[in-house]
Amino acid sequence: MKIGITGSIGSGKTTVAKLFSKHRYTRIDADDIAHFLLRKDRSLIKRLTKTFGKKILGRKGINRKKLGDIVFRDRKKLKKLNSIIHPRIIKEMKKRISKTLKKKNTKPWIVVDAPLLLETKARKLVDKIVIVTSRKKTVMQRLKRRFTKSRIERILKRQMPLKKKLRYANFVIDNNKDLKHLEKQVKKIIGKLR
Repeated sequence: MKIGITGSIGSGKTTVAKLFSKHRYTRIDADDIAHFLLRKDRSLIKRLTKTFGKKILGRKGINRKKLGDIVFRDRKKLKKLNSIIHPRIIKEMKKRISKTLKKKNTKPWIVVDAPLLLETKARKLVDKIVIVTSRKKTVMQRLKRRFTKSRIERILKRQMPLKKKLRYANFVIDNNKDLKHLEKQVKKIIGKLR
């Protein structure tokens, strides 16, 4: 069983995915894969610098903040970035899913933590979809240490609206309370899946 977890930035999808992994689900994190590729994939780094300029280069591959400053201000540039990076992320996700399914002595339970699961072909990789929701006020509170308010607004504006995401949901998790409430919802879903 492959579960896809998604939601808006700051909704708590990674926390939810980690809770699933406590219940013997193998976690595959699209953000971790993207970070890895932006540091190590030479052909990707070369293509991105050719497309967005050498100013996005950092000491260890692509500087994500500089790249984000460019793409979250321009819808066309974001679309271009996604067209370059998403196929590579999906390819790596498939590889990791396949590797997990081949492991002996493990239950083939996988949780895919992917912010853009629904916007990309990644949704075809999973059997069920969990949408994590949070009020905008809560999201802003969570992200204020990492981003400016205007940057959060720009990112949220570029993501698929929650209302649209909910159409794809097999399960919805409300992340507006504490961790205990979150764990309870995860256990309930796991109970239904098994």
